Amino acid sequence: MNALVEIVQGVGGIFIGLVNIYIWVIIITALLSFVNPDPYNPIVQFLYRITNPAYAFVRKFMRTDLNGLDFAPLIIIVALQVVIVVIKSILY
Repeated sequence: MNALVEIVQGVGGIFIGLVNIYIWVIIITALLSFVNPDPYNPIVQFLYRITNPAYAFVRKFMRTDLNGLDFAPLIIIVALQVVIVVIKSILY
């Protein structure tokens, strides 16, 4: 039984790590939107393909632009931080 708990905690730790990586991808994409990079760059295209579904999901339920600033990345980051806290409290 103790080994099963350690396996679940290990998988949970991997999940939390992946969520943290996705948070950093969102931060990088948000910062890239300020400098307006080349849209044909493969790295920029990859980052936009990874983050646009989450942005579209948030924008479907609420208006996220205010005076030219898009708050979708902030909303997603806060929601993912809540998910991390909940997962950590369940696992440990």
